[in-house]
Amino acid sequence: MLDLSVLPGYIAVILLFLGPPGPDMAYMLAVGLEGGRRAALKAILGIGTGMSVYAAAVVAGLGEIARSHPSVLDAVRILGAAYLLWLAYTTLRSARRALGGQGEVEAGRWYLRGLLISLTNPKIILFYLAVLPQFLGDAEEPGVQMALLGAINVLMEVVLYGGIGMLAGFFRTRLTGSSKATVALNYGACVVYVVLAATISVEILLA
Repeated sequence: MLDLSVLPGYIAVILLFLGPPGPDMAYMLAVGLEGGRRAALKAILGIGTGMSVYAAAVVAGLGEIARSHPSVLDAVRILGAAYLLWLAYTTLRSARRALGGQGEVEAGRWYLRGLLISLTNPKIILFYLAVLPQFLGDAEEPGVQMALLGAINVLMEVVLYGGIGMLAGFFRTRLTGSSKATVALNYGACVVYVVLAATISVEILLA
């Protein structure tokens, strides 16, 4: 029913796609620096959930509708950029409060953050539309094959980018004894959010 012979090539493509630094990797790095390992774990699970939603949409045939209406995708991306700017603002406020000796503000809702970041990145669904059909092989059930491929992609990103976020969180944990270091880490996360929002905006303008 499934064609597993395509998996080595498919996994290689996913690694080539995930390996270079990109928005998801930068976001997980920022989360780890801002909230630590626990935050990174929750955020990557949220991202994985959002990716699963898009994969399910492609399997169900809804992806073609999204691709035929690029203005809708641009609107979603604009919302994503706006949300990143909001995260930058809240992170900056947290850093300033810590600098003033008021302690850190609990950001919370890391899973929801990751979910929203993933769902406001419609490039995921375009990736699935472009790549998954290329690895159907001789599968008798194309829908099941695409579901398997989507699940593998989600799992690989969760493991890889989740690991990066956890490492960043470990780095933060080592520096939490210094208030100046904590403030610096929050400022660093704020910069990442702003850069990601600017990158999305430029991509939309140049499209």
